Amino acid sequence: MEILHNDTKKRKNIMRIRFILMALLPICLIVFFVGKSYSAPEVQVKSAKQDFTEKEEIVPIQGDTRKVEDEKSTRKVVYLTFDDGPSKLTDQFLDVLHEENVKATFFMQGSNLKKEHLQESVKRATKEGHYIGGHSMTHAFKTLYSEKQFVPEMSETLALIQEITGTTPNLVRPPYGSAPGLKSEQIRDQIVDVGIKVWDWTIDSNDWAFRDDPHKIIETIKNETKFDVEVVLLHEKSQTLKALPGIIAFYREQGYEFVVYDDENHFELNFQGDVRL
Repeated sequence: MEILHNDTKKRKNIMRIRFILMALLPICLIVFFVGKSYSAPEVQVKSAKQDFTEKEEIVPIQGDTRKVEDEKSTRKVVYLTFDDGPSKLTDQFLDVLHEENVKATFFMQGSNLKKEHLQESVKRATKEGHYIGGHSMTHAFKTLYSEKQFVPEMSETLALIQEITGTTPNLVRPPYGSAPGLKSEQIRDQIVDVGIKVWDWTIDSNDWAFRDDPHKIIETIKNETKFDVEVVLLHEKSQTLKALPGIIAFYREQGYEFVVYDDENHFELNFQGDVRL
């Protein structure tokens, strides 16, 4: 009888243990899956950070000198550059720049420099601290590049600037940009031989296309501004003149300093990626 009682007691204990285990099983499963769900986002976040880092460390393509110049500079600077002058609007551009205390870089065309009624504006630009560089005599793609008259035309343009202003600039901007214009190594060798320097741009404002909407010029520049050193391509157009105060205001809000090109501190900025230019 005592043995039977002990067996009954053991069976009851086993049943209790099984009951406890069955009760704990759902709790263990809940703890396991909840813990796993909390650890998953950590892996996802880490992966996202890795992806972001990889995107930020993309090496710039050859010819894009903005990253190189950023490393040299500890400040944010912007070069406003104006092509195709002098024009009937040059004095008005100079008025705005003077009022805003901003120095700019002008790339002027020889056919316009020959017009005597515009030469006083060119002299004024120099006196007020702006840089005058060359933009060819004809602005004709075929003549400059196919017929290889780039260096002769630029040399003539720079000589005109020297005659008018008394300065001796070395910088030119290729009409339509150095790509594809200066793909010929022969022309580039000639440029190096005569000591001319070439500048393209980092931001194309497309101002020529927004004849009736100066605000689009400003928006284009805002969207394209990404680096601590920017060179903005502009033209002596009426819509650009209207947009100029807004452009200046934008860069000041972003903490940029306006600077003018200096022959003594030239840095590479050409689409051909030619370090000699």
